[in-house]
Amino acid sequence: MRIGVTREKRSGERRVAATPETVQQLIGMGLDVVVEKGAGVESGYSDDAFKEVGATIAATLPLGTLDVLVHVRPLTPQIVKSLKKGALTVGLASPSTELATVSALASAKVTSFALELIPRISRAQSMDALSSQSLVGGYRAVIEALTRYPRFFPLYMTAAGTIPPAKVLVLGAGVAGLQAIGTAKRLGAKVSANDIRAASADEVRSMGGTFINLDLDANAEGTGGYAKELAEDRAKRQRDLLAPHVAAADILITTAAIPGRAAPLLVTKKMVQGMKPGSVVIDLAAETGGNVEGVVAGKDTAVPVKGGTVTLVGLQDAPSAIPSDASRLYAKNVANLLSLMTKDGKVSPDYSDEVISGSCLTRDGEVKHEPTAQALAAKSSKPAKAATTTKAAKAPATTKKGTK
Repeated sequence: MRIGVTREKRSGERRVAATPETVQQLIGMGLDVVVEKGAGVESGYSDDAFKEVGATIAATLPLGTLDVLVHVRPLTPQIVKSLKKGALTVGLASPSTELATVSALASAKVTSFALELIPRISRAQSMDALSSQSLVGGYRAVIEALTRYPRFFPLYMTAAGTIPPAKVLVLGAGVAGLQAIGTAKRLGAKVSANDIRAASADEVRSMGGTFINLDLDANAEGTGGYAKELAEDRAKRQRDLLAPHVAAADILITTAAIPGRAAPLLVTKKMVQGMKPGSVVIDLAAETGGNVEGVVAGKDTAVPVKGGTVTLVGLQDAPSAIPSDASRLYAKNVANLLSLMTKDGKVSPDYSDEVISGSCLTRDGEVKHEPTAQALAAKSSKPAKAATTTKAAKAPATTKKGTK
């Protein structure tokens, strides 16, 4: 079977869905791998490196002959239409926002697997691209803050005086948040964090942070380690309780996300205006609406405050800023999922497996992911052709946490 590795076409995307290491893994499973010319260049993986492990390099991918296409960013409807009937795709699909592509996948009878839908269970951790890329994003958020912050991060006691450490506040203690906490702590900052999930307190402390307990008296634990969306009255109270902590912070990093929905608003413009001049706000959820009011994805905004400005950063394509390691992790997620589907050199998904069924977005002309099918139906005002027999897998207990 022929596996195609595409060169990402979206502006700003520097990752690739396979590396020489994972190509070797796929070939060892009996698969034939074709890599589009230059696919890994921006990630530091040359065409020659792919050739050395047995891949074929193609100037243009022969989409119509591929059995499987692996990708990073969601495909376009035009690419989908070029695939043969029955082909498989594996990659990030952003089903809640890329409805045109989902519709095209179903119409073309392409079987697609969305890595966002990988069940948050222990045995699927090696395939969990959201977690691997959130780790990269959390690290990058601190680095981006560091380059904009006009003062030191660590404590310095010198003959000329003492310089206090920067105060970093992280909102959202999932994979990205915990990585941000750990990175800021290693750089010498004084770090505190909040997450509405009470279970995250021990994880924050394990990374060296101080947990801020707002005592919201709400059952905020969602499925898969995510937080549930708070009712508006609770969300307002959360913002009110966070306000003094935001005002005291030199660096604010927000990472909160709810799968398939807009990012929750955690910080209002008024809260930002209460921060000290020179402070920096990094919003990792900017691409899905943002946790901070007024944030613009991909842009720095100077927010006027008394005595100066606060820099509000809508971080975009954070994992792509560290493309080599981000690709290494992502490609391994992709290869591990394909390994689960492959037997005797043939990719043949076993839909009785909850990881495979849970991550399947489209199959046999149907949208298998119910929320996406409903969104398509609402958009077209016609009944969506969706599977009626799909049942939500009952996930066993896991220790993973997964806000963005």
